[in-house]
Amino acid sequence: MAAQGNGIQLMDQDQLSTELIEAQYALKDTADKRNAKSVLILVSGIELAGKGEAVKQLREWVDPRYLRVKADAPQSFNHKQAFWQPYARFIPAEGQIMVMFGNWYSDLLTTSMHVSKPIDDTMFDDYVERMRAYEQDLKNNNVDVIKVWFDLSWKSLQKRLDDMDPGEVRWHKLHGLDWRSKKQYDSLQKLRQRFTDDWEIIDSEEEAERDQQFAQYILRTLKHCPEHLTKAKSRWKQAGVPDSLLQPAEAELEKSEYKDELNQLSKKVAEALRFDSRNIIIAFEGMDAAGKGGAIKRIVKKLDPREYEIYTIAAPEKYELRRPYLWRFWNKIQPEEKITIFDRTWYGRVLVERIEGFANEVEWQRAYDEINRFEKDLYDSQTVVVKFWLAISKDEQEVRFKAREETPHKRFKITEEDWRNRERWDDYLSAAADMLERTHTAHAPWHVISTNDKNTARLAVLHAILKQLKME
Repeated sequence: MAAQGNGIQLMDQDQLSTELIEAQYALKDTADKRNAKSVLILVSGIELAGKGEAVKQLREWVDPRYLRVKADAPQSFNHKQAFWQPYARFIPAEGQIMVMFGNWYSDLLTTSMHVSKPIDDTMFDDYVERMRAYEQDLKNNNVDVIKVWFDLSWKSLQKRLDDMDPGEVRWHKLHGLDWRSKKQYDSLQKLRQRFTDDWEIIDSEEEAERDQQFAQYILRTLKHCPEHLTKAKSRWKQAGVPDSLLQPAEAELEKSEYKDELNQLSKKVAEALRFDSRNIIIAFEGMDAAGKGGAIKRIVKKLDPREYEIYTIAAPEKYELRRPYLWRFWNKIQPEEKITIFDRTWYGRVLVERIEGFANEVEWQRAYDEINRFEKDLYDSQTVVVKFWLAISKDEQEVRFKAREETPHKRFKITEEDWRNRERWDDYLSAAADMLERTHTAHAPWHVISTNDKNTARLAVLHAILKQLKME
């Protein structure tokens, strides 16, 4: 090895390639194991600093089949989309490495430098804080996030612009900047210094050093991916089970009264959902046979099927298990889908996954804060999250189970697993109590509908939607 001016040691390229490939395959071999990990590399920097060349060289040193690269032009934030939504489906699975050219930071810079009403310092710093929180959630869920900024001096940038092929003049601008403008260059440098204190900064004056510094940093990361906690550090404080879950109401609504009110409410709900300027997510949780499907049918009764999407959430598929548990929900929430309904949700992490041991103590105890941040990001991007817990008594559940078994067109709704889950009734109540206490927020409140009467429950759901949309 030879010492270089930037303080790095240039490695023999064959040796570097060998070590990178060995580390790459060691990461790949963690897939589907308890120590599973993936690596997400966010790349940003000054234009013409050689980001593309460094990634291209990295691809030549590793097995290119297992290094994915996603490149996007920076874009201004969409006010109806959380900053992470354009990139969520590209979060790497266990054993994978993903390089992102164009990411939430480049979008933040674009928004700050390009829009007619620039983001002020307070809002800029708030975005950075939320981005780091999102990245920490990724790290907690086995995605190691590293960030690399390729820097270049003003003088070197101007020389590279002078030497650039005229056919590549389109590269003169990035983040809405004219790279011949010293004022705009300085503004960008000041902005990036507000968030790059936890980034690897690569001085891109010398190509050989630049490429090796980038590759060696990736190698160190692959060799020293952090271990993830599996045991909680403190004793869990269980929430008390509220009376609303223990003693559902028994009163039944008259059928004629129900039909009249249902007809009026279903029309109001359809209009409220249709004409609200925000996107709307309606999320259902509750005991088996509590009436989630019936409530959903009444919500969409007066809507056109093209106006909404319903997701019925079952156990995750194998490819979903290889990514953070929220990943399969990130991908189902799209800004172009105005009304989205979930029959079971991301709360499975703190319900069935907690109870059945699919998530360890650290994972499900940490999930409350992760979910709250997820829902807050949706709220901040003009999405209303309406959450329901449908509660019935254990005796009423047994009645409904037996009715399903005796009704030909409902037999598909009842399984041996449903009967088995009744043995964990108290565990589910305890888990629900914790969930309600820790995730009932101003931006995404819970509506607990506690009644053994289906008709009463359905009307209560419709009233709650109107109330949260401020229509009654």
